[in-house]
Amino acid sequence: MSLVFSTRRGRSALGKGDVSARVAEPRGVADVLPPRSLEDIQAFATAEKAARDKLALSDALQNQTLAERRAGQIGTTVVDPIETPPDPRLIATFGHDSCLKHRVIPWRATSGRVTVIAASRERFLRVRDALTVLFGPVYLAIVPADVLDSTLSRMCHKTLMKNAELRTPAHESCRDWDSGKAGRWGAAIILALIACFIVWPQTSFLILCGWAVLTLVLNTILKAVSAIFHLFPRPQAPVAANPQLAVLPIVTILVPLFRERDIAGALVRRLSRIDYPVDRLDVCLVLEADDGTTQHALTDATLPSWIRAIKVPLGTLQTKPRALNYALNFAKGSIVGVYDAEDAPAPDQIRKVVHRFAQRSREVACLQGRLDFYNARSNWLARCFTAEYATWFRIILPGLERLGLAIPLGGTTLFFRRDVLEELGGWDAHNVTEDADLGIRLTRHGYRTEIIDTVTQEEANARAWPWVKQRSRWLKGYAITYGVHMRNPVKLWRDLGPWRFFGVQLLFAGTISQFILAPLLWSFWLMVFGVPHPLDGVMTQPAALTLASVFLLSEVIGISVAALAVTATGKPELIKWTPTLHFYFPLAALAAYKGVFELATRPFYWDKTAHGIFAETEEAEGEAATLPPRPLLHPVAGE
Repeated sequence: MSLVFSTRRGRSALGKGDVSARVAEPRGVADVLPPRSLEDIQAFATAEKAARDKLALSDALQNQTLAERRAGQIGTTVVDPIETPPDPRLIATFGHDSCLKHRVIPWRATSGRVTVIAASRERFLRVRDALTVLFGPVYLAIVPADVLDSTLSRMCHKTLMKNAELRTPAHESCRDWDSGKAGRWGAAIILALIACFIVWPQTSFLILCGWAVLTLVLNTILKAVSAIFHLFPRPQAPVAANPQLAVLPIVTILVPLFRERDIAGALVRRLSRIDYPVDRLDVCLVLEADDGTTQHALTDATLPSWIRAIKVPLGTLQTKPRALNYALNFAKGSIVGVYDAEDAPAPDQIRKVVHRFAQRSREVACLQGRLDFYNARSNWLARCFTAEYATWFRIILPGLERLGLAIPLGGTTLFFRRDVLEELGGWDAHNVTEDADLGIRLTRHGYRTEIIDTVTQEEANARAWPWVKQRSRWLKGYAITYGVHMRNPVKLWRDLGPWRFFGVQLLFAGTISQFILAPLLWSFWLMVFGVPHPLDGVMTQPAALTLASVFLLSEVIGISVAALAVTATGKPELIKWTPTLHFYFPLAALAAYKGVFELATRPFYWDKTAHGIFAETEEAEGEAATLPPRPLLHPVAGE
C-alpha cells in the first residue's frame, strides 16, 4: 500500500525566516482524486489549503508539545522568544559565537536572575557555570528547537554572515586572492614564454616538453602503483566493537541546493531510503535566499519530519562552501556529511560511516565515500566520465591513502567529525574547490581521511560545454588551492613532511600542467605524419623511440587501469569504451585554459552545473527493495 504525502510550512516558513522545517502526513481523499471540472478544481484548491493549514498547525503543536514535555520533566517553563525577543545586551555579554556554538541564548533579566533559553536541559548544563560567572543566578526556560533556530538566525545575523564567509583563517583562505595581480603575473609569464620561444625556440620547447613528459610519467606510475594496491589489498586488522554504539550519534547531512527545478522530488525520494533511525538523522536542505526556483520546487515535494530547510541570506558572494558554513551553525549532529542535489546514496551508508568513526581514533577526521553514476549509458561522454570517476574513486584515492599522501576530497559523500571541522574553520567560502582545499588542510593539521567502501550514485554531466565549464571550475580551484598552500613552501614542507609535500606537487602542479601542456605532447603526432616538428634535428632516433615508448606505455596503463576500475564498479560493458578516453581528455585541456583565464577575471565565480538533465540508466534504486523495514526510532533518543 502506498501513501501520498503533501508538504506544509511550519512556524518559520521559507518565505519568512532563515530556518524552517516541514513534516509530511497522509493526504485526504480530496488530494488524491483528479479534478474534472471548475468546481472540482476549486474544491481541490480549498481542500489543499485546508490540509496545509492543518499540517502547519500540527507541526507547531508537535514542537510546542515536545518543549512543554521537556520543561515539565525538569520543572521549568516554556517561553516564546518570537513574541518577546531576547535582550541584545545579554547576548552581547555572552557572545554571539557562544550562543551559536552552544545553542543557548540569555533571554531576559528579571528579579535578579537571568533566564536562559535552550531546546534541552543538556545544552544549558554544559555552559551553566560560565553563564553564572557572567550573570549571577541563571534560570533555564525551554523553547522548541525550530523556534530557537529562528531566534538565533535573527539575533546573531551579523555573526552568522561573517562566519559563513570568513570562518576559515585568513592565512589558509584564498579570500585575499588578487585577481589583478594574478592577471599581471599571467601576462608576464606569457610574454616571457613568447620571448623565450623567439630567442631559443628549440630549447624552450624541449624544456616544456620535458616537464610535461615528467609529470606524465609520474602520474602513470601513480596509476600503476594504485592499481597494484587495488589488486592486492592490505588485510584489515579486526577492530573490537565500540561500546559507544549503544547510543547512535546524530548525523547531520547538508545538501546545498541552487536552482534545482527538477531534482527536488527525486532527491527527497532518494534520501528517504537511508537506513538510519529518523530521530538520529538530521537532513538539512540548504537554500539560497534568492533561489525561488528551488524553494517553489520544494513546496511541491514531500519532506519527512527529519528533513528541514535552511535558507542562507544573501552576502558578498554566493558559493556552495559559504552556504555550508552558514548551515553548519544549525546542524544537530556530531557527524556532518555533505551530499549533492542529484545524489542517491546507498541505504546503509550512514550506518557504515557511524561504525567506521566509532572504530577509529579522532585522528581519522574525515571519511570519503565512492561516487558512481546512475546514467553511465546516457551517451559517450557519460561513459567516459564514468570510467574516469571509477579510476579516481576506486583506484587513485585508495592508492593515495595507502601511500600516506594527502587526499584531495570530492565534493560529496563526505563525512566529518564536527568538532574537527569547526576547529579547522569549516570550508573556505571563496574557494571553488573547497573540498580539495579542506582535504589538504586536514592533513596539514595532523588529521587523516579514509576511503570508505560505500557508493553514492549521482548524475554524470554528459553535455560537452557544461562538462567543460564544470571541469574549468575544478581546475581553477586546484590552481587557487595550490597557490594558497604554496604561499609559504617551507611551512607546507614542515606541516606535511617531504613525502606528502611531494604528493601535493604531483596532484596539483602536476595535474594542472598536464592539461595546460597537453598540446605540446600532441604535437609529436606531427612526426608520425611527416609534418615538420620544432624538435626536428634535435631529437635523436633513440630519444624519439624512447619517447614513443613512454607515450604508448602510458596509454596502455591508463586504459588497463580504467578497465579494472569499471569492472570494480560492476560495469564491465564499459571496458570497450576505455580506449576512447584518448579523445575524451582533450576537453579537459580546453577547460584548463578557461580556468586559468578566470583566475585573473572571475576567481570566485561558481559555474553552476545543472542537474536533472539525464534519466537513470542504471539500477540505482534496486537495492532499496531488499532492505528490512526501516527503524523509526533508536532505543536511546535525545541529544
